[in-house]
Amino acid sequence: MIETDRLLLRPLRLSDLDAFTELHADPQVSHFTGTFSRRQARERLTKTEQQWNQRGHGLCAIELKPSHTFIGRTGLQYWEQFDEVELGWTLKTSHWGHGYATEAAQACLDWGFSTLDNDYVTALIRPGNNASISVAQRLGFTPRREDQLQDNPITVYALNRPTTPPPH
Repeated sequence: MIETDRLLLRPLRLSDLDAFTELHADPQVSHFTGTFSRRQARERLTKTEQQWNQRGHGLCAIELKPSHTFIGRTGLQYWEQFDEVELGWTLKTSHWGHGYATEAAQACLDWGFSTLDNDYVTALIRPGNNASISVAQRLGFTPRREDQLQDNPITVYALNRPTTPPPH
């Protein structure tokens, strides 16, 4: 578990099925991330659990402290097609604009660079997703290349491993 001043981050699991499905059912969220049927969400969460077991990292639930209220997801996702690890974030619209995405993503990024061996981490962002572009820029990501993910155009932002270790 990763903890920040306001948030708890823990691996997503099958028991998050309802919250995960609800998160992606919001049209403002799904515009950039897509929706998930319960079956698709179950498959995604199963793959997430497998990635945690196989790679030691994956997607996390974002919960508010101290209530443990689920407000979104973040985490480090390995994409085989790119052979890269992506830092992603998605929050419920009711929790946009409070700095939670940046706070959660920064905590995952720090954990990732202190735990994993990667020279850099990416952020895969669809054109027009200005909120995510802003979060990526606040974290220090810069555009690296244009690419495709699941038949959608994306800009691949990247952040190189810091030369000094992140604070613990």
